[in-house]
Amino acid sequence: MTKQKIAVLYIDDERHNLYAFRAAFRNDYEIFLAEGAEEARQILLEKQIPVIIADQRMPKETGIEFFESIKDSQPFAMRILLTGYTDIQAVISAVNLGNIFRYLQKPWREDEIRQAVENAYEIYDSRVQLIAKNTELEKAYSELDKFVYSASHDMRSPLMSILGVVRLAKMEDDAVNSRHYFDLIESSVLRLDEFIKNIIGYYKNNRIELSLETIALKEMIEGCIHELPESINAQWEVNVHQVAPLISDRLKLEIILTNLLSNAFKYKDAGKNAQVIVTANVDPHWVDIRVKDHGIGISPEDNEKIFRMFYRATNRNPGSGIGLYVTKDAVVRLNGHISVESIPQEGSTFHIRFPNRQAGI
Repeated sequence: MTKQKIAVLYIDDERHNLYAFRAAFRNDYEIFLAEGAEEARQILLEKQIPVIIADQRMPKETGIEFFESIKDSQPFAMRILLTGYTDIQAVISAVNLGNIFRYLQKPWREDEIRQAVENAYEIYDSRVQLIAKNTELEKAYSELDKFVYSASHDMRSPLMSILGVVRLAKMEDDAVNSRHYFDLIESSVLRLDEFIKNIIGYYKNNRIELSLETIALKEMIEGCIHELPESINAQWEVNVHQVAPLISDRLKLEIILTNLLSNAFKYKDAGKNAQVIVTANVDPHWVDIRVKDHGIGISPEDNEKIFRMFYRATNRNPGSGIGLYVTKDAVVRLNGHISVESIPQEGSTFHIRFPNRQAGI
């Protein structure tokens, strides 16, 4: 796999210096050139550049002044200053204040530039990864707080229902009524079982690393349908067009399909036959899967909210509120995207699209 070139912006008011820089480093880096500070700021509006090199002596704005001007808009960019001996005191001050990462004296040497760029990018990459990890950690803590509160409530609710029904059944002599109580107990147990399975799916999706393998998609979809307790009470249509091997993470794809297929039946319209149509297309680069039902549908204001943890768009079927959250998270971990189109009382179509990981892509 080809290593991505480091993007480097070089700013100098002397055009021959710009051309010399490009000629020297065009094979090593992705080069951007600017004849002054204003042109450089325009480039930075359009492109995130990790390493910026500027000449100190420019007529309208010095290199240090330019770096000061982008300190807020480009907080992570690594700044390297090119300077002559006479500017050394200003450079030392700028380094001490943290405005620049390093300075190099002119005329620059190619080996010094390369070493400075490589060192600067290592620091830049470490900072970006640290910020990403911190953001992920903050998200995890926030989700954990919400998860503990909601999970304890949602697990106790069916247990309390079971306990209440058992107490009523103990006082009942009529066998017919007792059967009704057992149906209520079964319903509560199934709710609790679904909730626990979604918790397990949440854990596996977050804790187990991506594991790629070749997947027979049609067989997987049909297997997921077969595993659903309610599958015999619905009409299922599966259409898979596959022109290339599918390479992806089996566990995450099973989590996605199981949740979408289960929901397609769970939120069916009581006045219609439950019908679910699954269509999929697999080419060498992308995988597209659509799950269409003729159920109760989703109101427009709930279309995005349904992917939040513990959000329920309807109380008609008391789901766990975790399934679609876990589904979206699994899709994202496959570098994919999920969307829904829905019309209330007519049905919903969930669409997922993610890369086919052939050749380790």
